[in-house]
Amino acid sequence: MRWQADVLPAEENKLGYLMNKTHLRPIADANADCAVELSLTSGCLMLSVVQPHLKAYQRIVRYFGTEILLENGEINREALGNIIFSHPEKRQLLNSITHPEIQKEMLKQILKYFVLGYRYVILDIPLLFENNRLTKFMKYTVLVYCDPPTQLSRLMKRNGLSQAEAEARIASQLPLDEKRKLASHVIDNSGDRESTRRQVLRLHARLEDSLDFLWARLAAGPNFQV
Repeated sequence: MRWQADVLPAEENKLGYLMNKTHLRPIADANADCAVELSLTSGCLMLSVVQPHLKAYQRIVRYFGTEILLENGEINREALGNIIFSHPEKRQLLNSITHPEIQKEMLKQILKYFVLGYRYVILDIPLLFENNRLTKFMKYTVLVYCDPPTQLSRLMKRNGLSQAEAEARIASQLPLDEKRKLASHVIDNSGDRESTRRQVLRLHARLEDSLDFLWARLAAGPNFQV
């Protein structure tokens, strides 16, 4: 089994999307804005831990107030996002509430796909390097990179933000050039989808051919193909 993290630029999750659609690789997605559509995922882990009946939801409402709720009682992620990106201390508070629960759900999914015989699982973790708590559990980390001007324009277009709002969100994270130094692999997402796809295919082939954790696969039984 391979533990892998995918760190995103300000665009769609092309690495996770292509791995899932092309190779049916499972993704444990901790992204607060993820699309719950990938066929092998159980949906966005952030969404799964903030349902109204759960402890994390109750703590979030207690600290951030009912103004972050939609009419149906669910958390308005856009409203909450506007708060945390403008106030670093509130972002840290939200992380302290949600991260332990997300990590528990990630571990459950990793173990499930390990038993099913997958060679690796993609852990889609925003702010992985900023928090620096999970990197020690990863065999490899993959940064999906684009140049800063492209990152800014894509974020403004995707989220409908002004330039100042987009710059504030980017400034709350490590610069992408700093993340490049920390990642095991880099996917350059500055070009078109086909260019990104070719890079993902090369990475996938490398991971599939790896003999990492061979002893664990053999010990786990017949589901694991060598």
